[in-house]
Amino acid sequence: MWAAVRSSWPLFTGMIFLMVSNGLLVTLLTLRAGELGFSESAIGLMQSAYPVGSLLGCLIAPKLIIRVGHIRIFAALASICSGVALVHLVTFDPWSWGGLRLLTGFCFSGLYIVAESWLNGSTNNESRASLLSVYFVIQTGGVMIGQMLLNLSTPEGILLFIVVSILISFSLVPMLISASATPPYELPERISLLELFRLSPMGLTGSFLNGISQTALYVALAIYGSAIGLSSGAIGGLIGFITLGGVLFQFPLAKLSDRIDRRLVIVGAPGLAIPVCFFLAMLDNPSENYLLLYAMVTILGGLTLPLYSICMAHMNDHLKPGQVVTASSTLVLVLAVGMTFGPTLGAFAISQYGPEGLFYLLATISALTVVTALFRLWSGQSRAQNQITAVALTANLSPEATNLYREASTSDNDDPDF
Repeated sequence: MWAAVRSSWPLFTGMIFLMVSNGLLVTLLTLRAGELGFSESAIGLMQSAYPVGSLLGCLIAPKLIIRVGHIRIFAALASICSGVALVHLVTFDPWSWGGLRLLTGFCFSGLYIVAESWLNGSTNNESRASLLSVYFVIQTGGVMIGQMLLNLSTPEGILLFIVVSILISFSLVPMLISASATPPYELPERISLLELFRLSPMGLTGSFLNGISQTALYVALAIYGSAIGLSSGAIGGLIGFITLGGVLFQFPLAKLSDRIDRRLVIVGAPGLAIPVCFFLAMLDNPSENYLLLYAMVTILGGLTLPLYSICMAHMNDHLKPGQVVTASSTLVLVLAVGMTFGPTLGAFAISQYGPEGLFYLLATISALTVVTALFRLWSGQSRAQNQITAVALTANLSPEATNLYREASTSDNDDPDF
């Protein structure tokens, strides 16, 4: 595995810069928008444009790679992202920022596709699952580092936007100086939503709901922090601890789902998240009890963020090996659709019901997930006989990253269990 990691250092190094910059930018824009007087609903709509752009990027960027190649597309998209980050300093309305977020989502999605498809082409089946784990750590670690950079300056200044632009520009360097030949690229196949729902209603519904929860956490939690009077550094800490919780709980929950029926984990994790949400909603003076706030937010992130990878593993348990990549690729797009609703719903909940409204929303989504999983337990078949190994995944994956997941698929059973 380490030989494969060393040979892929340009990709991993560039991805670190991208994830740090993206993690910093999403929280920075929420805070800066609040300072500019954007309403909570306007902030949510503006941030919802990013996953819409990401969805478009998943559909369009692969065709561009075929036409002009990996390196040219990576350079072009990174250059656009670097410039767009600075354009936020000269425009001050939600509509233009929404357009910028749409363009940023498109470009970052394309950048992920380039990196992941290159990574797929430069590794073999024996190291794919291990490389995916390394990729997961880099993505989540980059987001956490990005939150820490909020302490460098205030959102009102220009320094943090310049830092974002510089980091994106730096991501170009290792890719451009790499001596590795660019791998061939083929468009990934897709499975229609109707066919995927027939194969896996639990995987489809669970991923969609989890997409809403994830973006509600990452975007609306910053609005929540501003509403209760936290500093920008403390708000970055909230987002960082959410991500840390996802990392800490990811592997234990995945391991547990390998041992028991995964639907029990899909019931249990959001079931435990519901009282955590109510505790956070009723917490007195959260800005003063910040240690307790951070602790509970970490637990909430741990019970929420890993569910997507468990839903994908649950779906793949009952697919033929040849269906894993195509179904997982489509599931990524379903997650992206769910992510478009999270910022808007989270911001709306805060504007209508106060800061605690975010946690009531998350409790509602968790309850819907529990009800869906219980219904599938009652109406579905028994646990799969030949389960694959659940592998850590993040919401930032593109459909091309699911090729790295294919080595984990060992099931030949094609009977739906959903």
